[in-house]
Order: sequence, then structure tokens, then C-alpha cells
Amino acid sequence: MNVTRLDEAQLSDRIEELADLLVDTVDGGSSIGFLAPMDRAAAVAWWKERVGAVAAGHLVVWAAYDGHRAVGTVSLAFPDKPNSRHRAELVKLMVRRDARGQGLGRRLLGTAEEAARAAGITLLHLDTETDSPAERLYGSAGWTRAGVIPDYAADPAGVLRPATLYYKRLGATAPTR
Repeated sequence: MNVTRLDEAQLSDRIEELADLLVDTVDGGSSIGFLAPMDRAAAVAWWKERVGAVAAGHLVVWAAYDGHRAVGTVSLAFPDKPNSRHRAELVKLMVRRDARGQGLGRRLLGTAEEAARAAGITLLHLDTETDSPAERLYGSAGWTRAGVIPDYAADPAGVLRPATLYYKRLGATAPTR
């Protein structure tokens, strides 16, 4: 599988396939901020809204491809405040249901961590649904559990669920982005 960092033009060109990935992920039960069933038009609109953030340098998106089909993605969101330039948030790690269990999630996570380190980011953070498969991935990849917030977000079925907050120190030196 090929993992590619998408610039503004590439993201714009691949919105349809990324929308399919988003629909598959949400409809498969992953709690990433949307309710099921995921409307495809809403998925397309959501990805279109990300293009400006990529162009401005506030968001970096990677996508994994099996041939021409997007099977996974991960992003880093950078804060816009001067006192936060050392950190980034890992967001929207998604893997298609039929591509799970092959190490793709771990590969995407590693890609984002390496890129963050190279950009001088010293701290990553994220939130994920408590007791989810994603939580097991982060824990096994060396992320530190910071705590749990009850009733943080609704899962795809609309049920309020707790979220676990994680962070990872990367040990880079100074921000370069």
C-alpha cells in the first residue's frame, strides 16, 4: 500500500474516494465525529472543507491507497497560536473495514508521528472513544493515557460515550513549520 501526503490540489482531486472512506468508516461503527448512516454528500462536503486548512498549512493529510482506492487516512492539525507551535493534534485516523487487521492503522500513525518529529513537533495529542480498537492501537504504540471524559461524544449510533485523551512526546528540538 502506498501512503501519500496530499497537498491542496491532490486533496481536491481525491475528495470522492476519501468521502467513500469516511462513509465506510462511520457506517462501520468508528466514532470519528459523525453519526451513522453517514450521508455521502455530507462526507464530500466535509472533505471539501478541509482543503482550505491544507492550503493554509493548518492541516496535513495522508492517504493510503490500495491501487486507486483510498483505504486509510490520518491527519495532523496544527494550532494557530504562538504558544502552541510545539504541538499538533492527531485527527481522523481511518481505515476501511476490509483493510483492517493488516497494520495499516499503525503505519498511518507512524507516518504522522515521523512527519511531526521532522517538523519540530515535540508533543502530539488526540482523543478517541474509550474501549475502542483505536484506543488499543494508541496504547500499544507508546501513547500515554491522560484521562477519560465521560459522555464526551456520541458514537455513530448516537449514544453518548466516554473519550480517552492521549499524548505522545516526540523529543524533537524546535518547531520548524
